[in-house]
Amino acid sequence: MRILVFGKTGQVARELARAADARGIEATFLDRAAADLTKPLACAGHVSRSDADVIINAAAYTAVDRAEDDRATAREVNAAAPTAMARLAAEKGIPLLHVSTDYVFDGSGTQPWREDARPGPQGVYGRTKLGGETGVAAFGGPHVILRTSWVFSSHGNNFVRTMLRLGAERDTLNVVDDQRGGPTPAAAIADALLTIATAFHRGRGVSGIFHFSGKPAVSWADFAEEIFKGRAGAPTINRIPTNQYPTPARRPANSVLDCSKIFETYGIEQPDWRVGLRAVLAELEAQE
Repeated sequence: MRILVFGKTGQVARELARAADARGIEATFLDRAAADLTKPLACAGHVSRSDADVIINAAAYTAVDRAEDDRATAREVNAAAPTAMARLAAEKGIPLLHVSTDYVFDGSGTQPWREDARPGPQGVYGRTKLGGETGVAAFGGPHVILRTSWVFSSHGNNFVRTMLRLGAERDTLNVVDDQRGGPTPAAAIADALLTIATAFHRGRGVSGIFHFSGKPAVSWADFAEEIFKGRAGAPTINRIPTNQYPTPARRPANSVLDCSKIFETYGIEQPDWRVGLRAVLAELEAQE
């Protein structure tokens, strides 16, 4: 199986490279220099020329706060580019797997979000990602939209690395305790994508939207405490409400995703994020 991946240096793309190599999958990765997502037609050109069996879009504009003032770029990268990819992929009959986000929901309520729940993004990032979802599904080609949340790994910008950096500088960290979600190892997302890609390659792929995140659901403060659990000199986690940590973009209070559909369809189980966290922490320690 041959896959073409938009993205190369992001968390999911880097884990895709490792996972594809381990599975013996031929993979081509396009970084920003090769495929600038602010130029959707150029991205479509890569799809048009590709001989890949499956295309994965693991690239996105993920600077949630910056997107509030950089709407045009966020729209091109998160909505226009995936739509352009999807049009050509549908014409060629190539499955397109697209990574999306919990930010397409408004974060209300306490129940886990199902795939058929009504979207209600609160900010530019969520709205543009929802636009990408609509574009990917619009042309009727084989596709999967994989919504995930709270992605972390040993590389890139993520909560785990931020906490470790701040924890080395401060004795106390203020961490929000009234937003809940499922931290998700990027490695688990990569494995899920390759499992789905393999199913399509074997003629057993099922199109649609699927949710995939780690379990159990926790708050950011819970997540932080697990990061520092058992570490010498760990900072004290001071639990605060969202209104004490204002940001340009609103965050969903409830980001918990119902992941039963992906298990029923593809046999993909929710990963225990605590296991993934231990692996990431071990990798970071090895890098020191």
